[in-house]
Amino acid sequence: MAIEYRRLTEKDIDTFIQMRINQLREEGAKEDIDLVPYLQDYYKRHMEDGTFVSWLAFDGEKMIGTSGMSFVEKPPYFGCPSGKIGLLSSMFTNPDYRRMGIARELLDRVVNEAREYGCGTVQITASDMGVKLYSAYGFEFNHNFMQYKL
Repeated sequence: MAIEYRRLTEKDIDTFIQMRINQLREEGAKEDIDLVPYLQDYYKRHMEDGTFVSWLAFDGEKMIGTSGMSFVEKPPYFGCPSGKIGLLSSMFTNPDYRRMGIARELLDRVVNEAREYGCGTVQITASDMGVKLYSAYGFEFNHNFMQYKL
């Protein structure tokens, strides 16, 4: 089996969105809306302006792994003087292909994208399954994260 890695293009967006929804389901998300049109809008806009990139893994023509990195900017702070932050998302590997290094390769590719964009840090809200991968890569827990739902 030869795994091929390539960047997300508009041609793969529908399959990418389905994989994103599968990821959210696996993480136990409550499905109370049709998320597809929102994801289509988000990815289209942010791929066009360069503030979202994704690397995908394929076995032949079958998409087996996804990753995503959104770029945001906030006022510089001591831990990130550029103010540019990569928000990691959409990390998902087909269950039949797990524990083969695919997620690690995808993670490495999007982290490099963040570095090239000028980000000073990358953040993620990790699932229980992803914590081992991210910890092994060098991510550290930050207990300051809070959220207010509007």
